Amino acid sequence: MYLNELFPGSATVDIAGLAYDNRRVGPRDVFFCVRGFTTDGHDFAVDAVQRGAAALVVDHMLGLDIPQVEVEDVRRSMAAAAATFYGDPTATLRVVGVTGTNGKTTTAYLLRSLLQAAARQTGLLGTVKSVVAGVEQDAGRTTPEAIDLQRTFRAMLDGGDSACVMEVSSHALELARVDAVRFAAGIFTNLTQDHLDFHPTMEDYFLAKRKLFTEHDIGPAIINLDDPYGQRLAADPEISGVITFALDDPAATYRAVDVQTSLVGSSFTVHSPDGVSEVSSPLGGRFNVYNVLGALAAARALGVPADVATEAIGRAGQVPGRFETVDEGQDFAVLVDYAHTPDSLENVLAAARDLTDGRLHVVFGCGGDRDRIKRPLMGEIAARLADHVVVTSDNPRSEEPTAIIEEILTGIDRPVEHEVDRRVAIQLAVAAAAPGDAIVIAGKGHEQGQEFAGGQKLPFDDVAVAREALREL
Repeated sequence: MYLNELFPGSATVDIAGLAYDNRRVGPRDVFFCVRGFTTDGHDFAVDAVQRGAAALVVDHMLGLDIPQVEVEDVRRSMAAAAATFYGDPTATLRVVGVTGTNGKTTTAYLLRSLLQAAARQTGLLGTVKSVVAGVEQDAGRTTPEAIDLQRTFRAMLDGGDSACVMEVSSHALELARVDAVRFAAGIFTNLTQDHLDFHPTMEDYFLAKRKLFTEHDIGPAIINLDDPYGQRLAADPEISGVITFALDDPAATYRAVDVQTSLVGSSFTVHSPDGVSEVSSPLGGRFNVYNVLGALAAARALGVPADVATEAIGRAGQVPGRFETVDEGQDFAVLVDYAHTPDSLENVLAAARDLTDGRLHVVFGCGGDRDRIKRPLMGEIAARLADHVVVTSDNPRSEEPTAIIEEILTGIDRPVEHEVDRRVAIQLAVAAAAPGDAIVIAGKGHEQGQEFAGGQKLPFDDVAVAREALREL
């Protein structure tokens, strides 16, 4: 391919690839000088040239003897160029974007299962893992940068995938990572407080999510009508093809009633355009019913037969770190969940409370270098809903762990335990549990490490640590 095929009017330069990281530049690559939060790609242009770059994409001309394309926004230009370079794969690959604060991962897993059940080989891009042409890969960020994303879509198509379900973060929408992606459908799960270290206000956070439905080539918009922000989206005149789901709102296109939930799953009746159907899911908790409804509505919008989708829901099992049960033969429940926002913690604790007649224990912390406003809010929720609270470390990153714990404790008006060592904190909860109790270990879910200052990441798995503590009983 030639540079002028990506940027009409530019030099006729033969190019071999695209890169935004100077360390990954190869001979004849185009290097995009992207401005980041702490670094500026323009500062690494010389190194990129030395590594063999054939051209640069810049937002101001540099004093280098190499073809340069000057654009207003390097990130947005990178997204469009990547789609062109890889042959516009999402013109063929049916991509479903799942956005929202909570439930993205579970909804994406569920929808992929429903599409697979209809004999549609489907890729997955998400927080826990990626699946490309049937091969599982470790996930990096929730939504990859545009070049990596379009390269992955091309690999999916070449490997036989006909569809892809992907989590779409607010960061990705704001930073143009999904620009030039064509979406066959979009799902909105909910919006609650999170990422206010990145978005100035909740309104800014909402407007970032809204972009999926208003600024992209997209099919049906599948929206949670019980969520206040979902109601705004459903009524938005700029959004067409709206399909809604709910438990409470009788106006929803897909509505679940007579919900019964337990540790081993949920059952409910769905009212939809297909009529009335009985649905069983191995996922417990009322919040997971929303995830099932969103996935079901999307599957039907993509043409999966109703009976195939309903049956597949019954086989779609646990997602790592999402209300995941840890069973070592103990006579009380242990649940590990990624809940790291006020709303998700409240949902998980409420669900766990419904599943036990005994005491409810919770172990949780808050991440460092992230939204500090939510720390006392999460403390208040934990103390209000759980009988026994152990406040501990999450991923402290550059912050002092004890200082984070102190901020959480400001929202708590009664004595609770606090232990900076997360392993010890989990052991404390396990040791305190009696028959019939339930323990929720919240915040890290599927994560396999704990992040500390200086970028240090030490191995840590809540599920594995909980198993160790249970075996020591």
